[in-house]
Amino acid sequence: MISLDPVRHRFANLDGINIFYREAGVEDAPAILLPHGYPCSSYEFRNIMPLLADRWRLIAPDFPGCGYSDTPEDFRYDFDGYAEFLERFTAHLGITRFALYLHDFGSQIGLRLAIRRPERISALIIQNGDIYEDALGPKYAPLQEYFRDPSPERRIKLGEAVSEEGYRDEFLNDVRSELAERIPPDLWKLHWSLTPPRRREIAIDVIAGLRKNLAWFPRYQAYLRKCRPPTLIVWGPQDGYMPEEAARAYLRDLPEAELHLLDGGHWLLETNLSEVVPLVRDFLSRVEARGK
Repeated sequence: MISLDPVRHRFANLDGINIFYREAGVEDAPAILLPHGYPCSSYEFRNIMPLLADRWRLIAPDFPGCGYSDTPEDFRYDFDGYAEFLERFTAHLGITRFALYLHDFGSQIGLRLAIRRPERISALIIQNGDIYEDALGPKYAPLQEYFRDPSPERRIKLGEAVSEEGYRDEFLNDVRSELAERIPPDLWKLHWSLTPPRRREIAIDVIAGLRKNLAWFPRYQAYLRKCRPPTLIVWGPQDGYMPEEAARAYLRDLPEAELHLLDGGHWLLETNLSEVVPLVRDFLSRVEARGK
């Protein structure tokens, strides 16, 4: 029987910025870094962390401008800025090598970190993170309209999604009603309460910046082809942004990756945790056995 290790809630001072992070497991265990997605924070990993902490050290920070971390004025609020933050944050904690859990826009931030420091990545776990433009789902349509015509009017339209109702839609997405009942309202209520006007503007900037991020998609794919990290893909196809095709697209560049399509949507750790945990445990155990 797996014993639950309590999650510890901590702050680190990183170059004068107070960074909140969750940690579980012992310091000398193999590490897993869990960068969060939008519109969330390290809160999205609260349930999985104690279930893996008997074997691994899990670290989940809140990005600057998210969750309980500071919102500094001089931080670079884009994917490069977040990737640089992860590099400095892991160095601050003395973590030199780790598996990356990639989800939502955390997948693209994490992959930028992997491109910068490929020697530090022991494995990838990918859960509903998009890097293939031809496999984007129908909920991307408003964004794609903005990409084609990044006018001030369309930017205002994008900003309408950065609201409590918009957050609710992000979390419920396209899952069936019986699965939606497993997704707590705490998610959108909490994260909207942590989105004051300055953070709302940052979120709109990040969403608008996804237009430039499309140019990085081939670079993410090239990294996968070149470095071929051991990869587990756990995916919820009931996702209007990232359907089943977005998961299968990874096999173009990582044909040896393990792909598991679960009966869920974008937030599998809320709806399918009991399926994700044994898949992750088995995968990482085998990766570590091969590395010995």
